[in-house]
Amino acid sequence: MKNHSLGTAGRFRRSRSLGRTWENMIPKLLLACALISVFTTLGIIGTLISETTSFFSQVSFGEFFTETKWTALFHESQQHFGVWPLIAGTLLVTGIAAIVAVPIGLASAIYLSEYANPKVSKVLKPILEVLAGVPTIVYGFFALTFVTPLLRGLLPEMGVFNALSAGIVVGIMIIPLIASLSEDAMSAVPKNIREAAYAMGCTKFEVALKVVVPAALSGIIASFVLGLSRAIGETMIVTIAAGSTPQLTLDPTESVQTMTSFIVQAATGDNSFGSTAYGAIYAVGMTLFLFTLVMNLLAQYISRRFKEEY
Repeated sequence: MKNHSLGTAGRFRRSRSLGRTWENMIPKLLLACALISVFTTLGIIGTLISETTSFFSQVSFGEFFTETKWTALFHESQQHFGVWPLIAGTLLVTGIAAIVAVPIGLASAIYLSEYANPKVSKVLKPILEVLAGVPTIVYGFFALTFVTPLLRGLLPEMGVFNALSAGIVVGIMIIPLIASLSEDAMSAVPKNIREAAYAMGCTKFEVALKVVVPAALSGIIASFVLGLSRAIGETMIVTIAAGSTPQLTLDPTESVQTMTSFIVQAATGDNSFGSTAYGAIYAVGMTLFLFTLVMNLLAQYISRRFKEEY
């Protein structure tokens, strides 16, 4: 019995020692994972800055930010590097997407949060979020083969490649993001605030629109900004549906080229390493990075500025 007790005590001590070893290792493993993320981000930023600096040693800031003609993939004698046509195409598609996604996403969130039966909400929300899992290339072909022919039936003069169909489908793609985040923000509003409004004689619609939405405003606006940031960085839908015609236009029926679609076109071309056209990929990528960075910083500022504590 004594030997058995000693053996049990020995196993217990070894188990505790192994447990302490794991407890000491886990923080180091978690730190290593965090550092990998940080160093990866720094590596991406460093590459962008290095290649963009090389590009601007060949092309002036003035030409890049003031000219309105973009022909980076033409012969060297015909190259122009005015980025505004790409920015205009990106903002046009994003604007159309916002018109589609913001009202539908917010309305969906209000319904799920304030009107839907809990059982219905448990079914509808996962179905809505399934849209976020659809590959973007599928959305692109959906825009080209379904949405565009539908729109051309209404607007016969519209081309096969156009900003309107791309913007509509990008908007459909970001609806789940806006709806889900907005619904989470509204669900976080305490029930006693709703009950106080009902006690004062408010209708359900008035409670939703005048009480819950203002109380959850920071989360709702943050969802809008994050959704639009996702739209700005969308690649495959605009590459397939919007075309590759860099022009400074606000006509949604015309073919346009966004910053992401240019990067795809240039990266899959025959540009030699170190050429000006090759460097343009990184310059446009840096411009896109700054756009999305500003959007994310704006979302964080809005969340902190209008956050309500309950």
